[in-house]
This record gives sequence, structure tokens and C-alpha cells, in this order.
Amino acid sequence: MKLLKVKTGRFSEIVERAGRPESYTLWQKPSADRHLQSAIKNNRIMTIQRTDSGTEFGIVGFKQTKDARYLVFPKSLKRFENRRVVGINWDLVSR
Repeated sequence: MKLLKVKTGRFSEIVERAGRPESYTLWQKPSADRHLQSAIKNNRIMTIQRTDSGTEFGIVGFKQTKDARYLVFPKSLKRFENRRVVGINWDLVSR
């Protein structure tokens, strides 16, 4: 059996370095949303997904899936790529 070897990062650490994120809702197709495309190009999007057990984790970048939530950060998340972001604290998200 292979174990998935992925580095993890804490959400609070990312907020500390990249700023307080804002929740983003898709109201149109992602390809037609200029604000979203700009954030994707600048590596400022995080996709929050829910596991089968109910816990949430984030990945840096835009991944369109059912029941995913998106956060837009003020600074780039490039240094946190290829990490599974755990410890999502919704109190740190601007609404």
C-alpha cells in the first residue's frame, strides 16, 4: 500500500503571511469571470473541499468541483503550492 506523501500547511500560517482572505462565490462561468481569472493568474485562489468524514481542507489554486468553496487572498499563495491546507478557521475569513 502506498501512502500519500503531501506536505501540509496550517491555514492560520497562510493567513498570517498572505493576508486575510475573502470568500468568493461563482455567479457565472469561471472563464467569463474576469476578477476570478485575474486571481487565478496571480495565484491568489484557494479551493476548500470537504472530505467524506466532514473535515475541510484547502488546496492552492482553482479546482472546480461540486460543493467547493473558494477564497481569494490579497497576496500570492505560490509558496504554499503542493500542500494540503488543514485547520480551516472560518473566523479568519472576511465576509
